[in-house]
Amino acid sequence: MPARPPVRRIAVIGGGPGGLYAAALLKRLDPDREITVWERNAPEETFGFGVVLSDETLGGIEHADPVVHRALREEFVRWDDIDIVHRGVTHTSGGHGFAALGRRRLLGVLRERCASLGVRLRFSTGAPPAAELAADHDLVVAADGVHSRTRSAHADAFGPRITGHRCRYIWLAADFALDAFRFEIAETPYGVMQLHAYPFAADASTVIVEMREEVWRAAGFDSRAVEHSTLSCAEIFHRALGGRKLRSNNSAWLTFRTVVNDHWSHGNIVLIGDAAHTAHFSIGSGTKLAVEDALALAACVEEQPDLPSALTAYEAERRPVVASTQRAAAASLRWFEELGTYVDQPPRQFAFNLLTRSRRVTHDNLRLRDPAFTAAVEEEFGCPPGVPPMFTPLRLRGLELRNRVVVSPMDMYRAEDGVPGDFHLVHLGARALGGAGLVMTEMVCVSAEGRITPGCTGLYTDEQAAAWTRITDFVHADAPGTAIGVQLGHSGRKGSTRLMWEGIDQPLPDGNWPLVAASPIPYAAGVSQVPHALDRAGLDTVREQFVAAARRAGACGFDLLELHCAHGYLLSGFLSPLTNHRTDAYGGSLPDRLRFPLEVFDAVRAVWPDDRPMTVRISATDWAGGGTTADDAVEISRAFVAHGADAIDVSTGQVVPEERPEFGRSYQTPYADRIRNTLCVPVVAVGAISSWDDVNSLLLAGRADLCALARPHLYDPQWTLHAAAEQGYTGPGAPWPAPYRAGSRTPPTGRTDAPKPRLTLD
Repeated sequence: MPARPPVRRIAVIGGGPGGLYAAALLKRLDPDREITVWERNAPEETFGFGVVLSDETLGGIEHADPVVHRALREEFVRWDDIDIVHRGVTHTSGGHGFAALGRRRLLGVLRERCASLGVRLRFSTGAPPAAELAADHDLVVAADGVHSRTRSAHADAFGPRITGHRCRYIWLAADFALDAFRFEIAETPYGVMQLHAYPFAADASTVIVEMREEVWRAAGFDSRAVEHSTLSCAEIFHRALGGRKLRSNNSAWLTFRTVVNDHWSHGNIVLIGDAAHTAHFSIGSGTKLAVEDALALAACVEEQPDLPSALTAYEAERRPVVASTQRAAAASLRWFEELGTYVDQPPRQFAFNLLTRSRRVTHDNLRLRDPAFTAAVEEEFGCPPGVPPMFTPLRLRGLELRNRVVVSPMDMYRAEDGVPGDFHLVHLGARALGGAGLVMTEMVCVSAEGRITPGCTGLYTDEQAAAWTRITDFVHADAPGTAIGVQLGHSGRKGSTRLMWEGIDQPLPDGNWPLVAASPIPYAAGVSQVPHALDRAGLDTVREQFVAAARRAGACGFDLLELHCAHGYLLSGFLSPLTNHRTDAYGGSLPDRLRFPLEVFDAVRAVWPDDRPMTVRISATDWAGGGTTADDAVEISRAFVAHGADAIDVSTGQVVPEERPEFGRSYQTPYADRIRNTLCVPVVAVGAISSWDDVNSLLLAGRADLCALARPHLYDPQWTLHAAAEQGYTGPGAPWPAPYRAGSRTPPTGRTDAPKPRLTLD
């Protein structure tokens, strides 16, 4: 076997924690390596004050380099509590476990380790261009930070995407040690400001002050020196500081930038730390990620047969971890950007909301960390003792839902001529027996021409109505206490397509019917049929089709009606500026784009029984430039609520094929959260909610009133009953049907009585 090519000469651009630690590890693994670190600043010049590292990261450091771990361990300040101060009330949550030390001291430890190993350290010296270093080094590690020159110089290879955000923040310090991680909210004449602070030494704490850009400008921070900002922040947060002063260290008001790269290596140049990715400081992961990058890179160089394989393995190992962290950081960042929408929450719920903002800390996790705090939040929410939040009831008009779980609408494509059959009876009936508070039909089309596919259900004939009545009768008789709702919609420009598994959004090979839409724009250019723009007569016809379907739905016995104004179907097509190019009264400004959907809503509400609730599903963002925004979604929701909507079902996207969704766990819930807390209206949250822990967390935090789950209910029709069993809940919020009660306990899976081995003999 040929010897693997050696990685002997290594250049490291950037003397921050990631760069220094990578140099130390690579040198320790092979003392014969020639490693040079370039850092343009002097050794003691650094921004910020304290850094936070997790126990997991420290464990990796201990395993890789006990010398560094021992040095750091002696410096760490540890604490368990988080204090949240809101409107003069402090709530403390314990059991969190943090460790921090000064950034200067961290860098000092790493510099000392590098020097002891023989790494060349060139401070106050800018590195040569990465391409130049790559020509005479085996490996170039670009650890040159968020403003990476290496990344910029090779942008065509790395594919960076950099996103700015809506808040300004400044790093400061106080010369005393806080006794907990502290979040404090200040409601000033200029707007809401927040403080993030934590101890990093026996006599020092990091203090970060953050606020929306418009608040920052209104307060005059944009036009005054940093010294003024330091004094003003100390005055605003005098309670947290006990009247003490703040100090700066190369401090400036910054706007956080999220950095994502399509590729982390180019030839023998590799990005680590902030050069490759950033995560908002509110989850304390910047230094952690950089150090873990260094660990992974050094390990992969050691383990792999050649450098290309090592860099591929490094990225494959780190990218999923970083992506998960960035999703959590993005959720936390958005939470603080929208802080003003939460300030009217009760202080304890506000504290729970803040603690769970990133979705990494959940209700169940927090109950383990601090059961007393969590129990108090549950009591304030209205949970009787022993009742999980998801099994508390909710009333919408005359309908009381026994729990907060919704089986989300899911198209089955199994109807014939729009008539639901035995498949729909079994599908919806099984989920109703499975314990959910509300089971929703798929989108039920208001006309034959309004179907998405030939397999879609309808409510435009008496035969269809009779078939739906059979289903609602079953649910009410055999799953008493379960509500069943109908979602009415019209496919618009997304109609006349094949069944999903035959080619989603692809036109029928034959037998196509004509399409109508707000504007004559095909869904997929060159593929989809061009729809006809509805004229006055067409608008009237469609509206009356909705009315007729709603009358039939009422007679069928549905408990709730949802108007489908999402996912690019007809009514959604009027709402989005990407699909509505009309120049009449139904196009242009948002109020005009809302006109026809509101006309349909009003007409349906007028014939829908007054004691039964009506909801509206919207796409809160098109995930595409120039489309519906989160601000638009609030105004769309406001309009529907003003016209009588009882709740808003908040989905996103599927409006244009060029969308770029930010997929991830619970990725759509921030939009529901914002609508709920801006308008104080009930919302249904959807979008990759897959665990009962997530449901409980969203409800307790006040981000949603109902949670709709689709795929989990395909995997397990009894998802809600199993969620109750797993939480030890047996109350009226999730009763097992009488014939199923014998199965309400988890069945045994195999023998557990075999004797365990006691001796090992050679």
